[in-house]
Amino acid sequence: MTHDDRSPVLLSRYVALAWCGLVIYGSLHPFSGWRDTGISPWAFLEGGWPRYWTAFDLFANVAVYLPLGFFLTLALRELPWRFTAPILATLLAGGLSGGLEAVQGWLPSRVPSNVDLACNTLGGLLGAVWAQHTGPRIFARIVALEQQLVAPIAHAELGLTLLGLWLLVPLSPETLLFGAGDLRQLFDLTGTVPFSAESFILISASITAFNTLAVGLIVRLLCARLRDAYLIVPLFLLLGLGIDSLSATVLGGPGDALAWLTPGAKLGLAVGGAFLLLAMALPATPRFLIAASALMAGTVLVNLAPPNPYSAAALAAWRQGHFLNFNGLTRLVGTLWPFLTLPFLLLASRRP
Repeated sequence: MTHDDRSPVLLSRYVALAWCGLVIYGSLHPFSGWRDTGISPWAFLEGGWPRYWTAFDLFANVAVYLPLGFFLTLALRELPWRFTAPILATLLAGGLSGGLEAVQGWLPSRVPSNVDLACNTLGGLLGAVWAQHTGPRIFARIVALEQQLVAPIAHAELGLTLLGLWLLVPLSPETLLFGAGDLRQLFDLTGTVPFSAESFILISASITAFNTLAVGLIVRLLCARLRDAYLIVPLFLLLGLGIDSLSATVLGGPGDALAWLTPGAKLGLAVGGAFLLLAMALPATPRFLIAASALMAGTVLVNLAPPNPYSAAALAAWRQGHFLNFNGLTRLVGTLWPFLTLPFLLLASRRP
């Protein structure tokens, strides 16, 4: 297999690994209240049809595992015999689901179900069949796009995966715009800066500016040509803002679509965007250094910021119904993202 063929395989492996992690976290959240019921963890296999179910639950269980089967099949494409990858991907998806259903037996907030296992395995199978049918065309397109748009830097596939994960960060309502790396809930800490209108605007503007600069430069690092970057970078940031608006609309209604556009956010976007416009034209090494520094500065400020007055009401709404587990997922990604991305910047600064 050539180097050009390996790039889509590596990207598929990174995405499959990331999706697998998200599935595990979403299936076992909130990771509390563990207890031993004395029942075999595999007893759910002999259970009947669940008493409480909805069409949404069945669809969601299929839909969540469909991408896993798809990316696992592409990731295993190098294995011999043409049907090895889809068969193994389906077995891995079903095995992961079965293991997670068994572990859910120790969680009081979860009900293991053989119907969930069947739907999850069906999703993995459908994803594997899809990948097997369209895999060659998808690989050809990925190779063409990568050669045209992606810079030949080390671990570019990891960078693309991290940018995909970053799109979950704006979905978390308890963070300031583009803010990530908040460790306070994880370690039960509080902000050290007391709340005042002036300090809150300044800190929120700084967090937005540093993260706009960092994320924009990471996108720029992955762009092969500067002229493409001047289009792709703002489009990616606008996509993040659009996701934030979508989240606010779901929580509060259409009237709250621009709830994120606070005075601090406006100032931060303007300042961060101005610095980003200048920094994008710099040589690669200064861009790496600026991106890493901005990422660290934004993370530090997130952990110093006073409580967000908007987040309490938004978080209360986010925790209702089906949003409970998704909130835990977005919070995890938002917490870990800077600490996963900084090593990528260090690795990517090396020659490929």
